[in-house]
Amino acid sequence: MRLTLCLVLSSLIVCGFGCSTPYKPNSFMGGFSETRLAEDVFRVNFRGNAYTSEEQTQDFAMLRTAELATENGFKFFAVINEENTADVSAYTTPGTAQTTGSTYIYGSGARNYSGSYSGQTTYTPPQTYFMFKPRSGLLVRCFKEKPEKVYVFDAAFLRDSIRSKYKID
Repeated sequence: MRLTLCLVLSSLIVCGFGCSTPYKPNSFMGGFSETRLAEDVFRVNFRGNAYTSEEQTQDFAMLRTAELATENGFKFFAVINEENTADVSAYTTPGTAQTTGSTYIYGSGARNYSGSYSGQTTYTPPQTYFMFKPRSGLLVRCFKEKPEKVYVFDAAFLRDSIRSKYKID
């Protein structure tokens, strides 16, 4: 039982904390979420982990938006508002001290022994590591036809482009 628990935890550490957040629905390791606010308006968020770049977080929010648009019969979308932030956390390791030494005893006879000691202490101070977990949020409006005088993204083109960039099936 303990071995199984150790293997599961090790796998989570290696895959969950050593890799960027994959493109998937939101979970404790990050991912996308969305809310439909009107027939043609969506709020889309993507939350990355400490190994996810800001660029990838933004790309995955755009990818999810493009997918939502095409899944709902829209060909284009415009970004109404965009917010990019990061959750920052810190971890500090404890300081450590290690002493090593040697003792030498020499002499002969029951009362003629003497000795010496040589030692060295090494101190490693605490280390603080900062983790930045990027978030990207989009508020978008979708269109069935390309509107005039509004900058829009072609949803199918953008979806295919980002999927190709990150090799997502």
